[in-house]
Amino acid sequence: MPRYRLQITGTIKITILLLIALLSGCARQRYVVPDTVPQKISKPYVVQGKRYEPLATADGFIQEGLASFYGRDFHGRKTSNGELFDMHGLTAAHKTLPFGVYVRVEHKRTGKEVVVRINDRGPFVGNRILDLSEGAASRIGLLQDGVATVRISALGYKFGDSYRQLANYDKGSYTIQVGAFTVKENAYRYRDELKKNYGVADVQDSWVKNIRYYRVRVGRFESLRQAQAGKDDYEQKGFKGCFVVAVD
Repeated sequence: MPRYRLQITGTIKITILLLIALLSGCARQRYVVPDTVPQKISKPYVVQGKRYEPLATADGFIQEGLASFYGRDFHGRKTSNGELFDMHGLTAAHKTLPFGVYVRVEHKRTGKEVVVRINDRGPFVGNRILDLSEGAASRIGLLQDGVATVRISALGYKFGDSYRQLANYDKGSYTIQVGAFTVKENAYRYRDELKKNYGVADVQDSWVKNIRYYRVRVGRFESLRQAQAGKDDYEQKGFKGCFVVAVD
């Protein structure tokens, strides 16, 4: 009986490795988000007949008002910035703050604080100013209250262990994250395949809830606009769910 040898092309290899990237981690790996960067300034939008103008910058932003929370009913659904909502994460919805900005939220009655990242729009109920993820709400005792008065203070975008505002959102060094592994060897094998096909690729590791992730990134861009265009290009090449990250 003749034997046939399967020849695997570089494209097929990358597809296989991408599938490994999606399947090799823990069940909640897809919710892991690295240090974020400013995204496109959101366009004005209308909800319930009211027009909202998203802010271009969060520099010096402080606000007090009522906050609520949302959780299980929205878990796994897309947020307004396109990522999947994780009820256990530390994120929040705000009507106008830029996506990717981190804010400190203080429960006015208890004094407890939590730092969250803005990744969604809302709340659009009554006069509330913020909707916390259930995980964030639990940190400040808001689960018991349901609705409580909070103080929001913008910290900026996160770069490593610090937060900072950007004078120019467009200029900087950016790359595209295309995968996250818990097995180091898989990450570096994937990086090597990407280098052969795209020239620039690297691996950055970090700890998230006592789990070490190896994040694979491809490409290098000198502006946010270029990076966003690169992201769209990589998505068309099959890297679904890839996103822009800043290089410190």
